Amino acid sequence: MMRFDHSRGGTPVGLLAELDGLEATIVRYFRLWRDGPRSQAQVWKDFASGLGRAEGQSALQSFDELCGLITRHGRRALISHRIECACLGADESCFANFIASAAEGDREDAMLIATLLVRPDMAPIVTALATDVGMALKRMQLGAARAADLRQPAPALLH
Repeated sequence: MMRFDHSRGGTPVGLLAELDGLEATIVRYFRLWRDGPRSQAQVWKDFASGLGRAEGQSALQSFDELCGLITRHGRRALISHRIECACLGADESCFANFIASAAEGDREDAMLIATLLVRPDMAPIVTALATDVGMALKRMQLGAARAADLRQPAPALLH
């Protein structure tokens, strides 16, 4: 576990393993994005692989713009743990909750969380981007689940 004396945003609030697939993916991509260009390339590979080149590029652009706006217009800098860390930080949890809420259509909740992350005038913009990103990640998960189903042998039919 990491210790963060300078910001409560890095305080561990749980474990990544406790998150559902969407939220865990959001935290992973957030950490990769914050780690720099080499790690961001992995996000691009995942988006392109899961969504195809054109849709993956669009999703990546939305994710990059979302992270950039939160970085530039945030109320304070968000804290993240290292990529390989099993802990879930408070800021990471908030960010994942924000995107998951937006993707689920809980616009009011997403807007409320957005106002905690950025200036109020930026909240609608980052919420729209969070919706786009969350929906893209959900499509990626559905595609992966379908591919896994196709790889499983068909059950024997008795009748």
